[in-house]
Amino acid sequence: MTQGLPPQISGIYETHLTVADLPRAVAFYRDVLGLELAHEVPSRGIAFFWVGAREQGMLGLWQGSHGPLQMLGHFAFRMSRQGVLDAPATLRNAGVQPLGFHGEPVTEPVVLGWMPAVSLYFKDPDGHSLECIHVLPDAPDPGFGIGPWSAWQARAPAG
Repeated sequence: MTQGLPPQISGIYETHLTVADLPRAVAFYRDVLGLELAHEVPSRGIAFFWVGAREQGMLGLWQGSHGPLQMLGHFAFRMSRQGVLDAPATLRNAGVQPLGFHGEPVTEPVVLGWMPAVSLYFKDPDGHSLECIHVLPDAPDPGFGIGPWSAWQARAPAG
């Protein structure tokens, strides 16, 4: 057996969330977020969605207990920059509140200066934290912190 680094992980293919009401969750992920339903087994309380192409990713929803110990999750959908910039209006039109990094209501995406990435958060019907994100080609600016897209656009060019 050779010593060395393990094979490089290139991304997350699949993630799973518990949901309180599978039909409600299926409607949200299909009709609000536009994901393609890949497979559903209502008798077992399971649904799977393709995220991007089949070889790119999958989301599994499992109907389960929603008592006080329910695990809430967070994950981010990779999107185009324009998709993230358009997301606040799209979400509001679907009755979903766009949120900033700290869970505050926002009207535009935020930028995480250290990456940098433009990002927008929101909740699914079960309270899971979801994010739309696009890594920007700009140079990182950790001093920017986390702020509105318009403030990122308005900063003086570096150098």
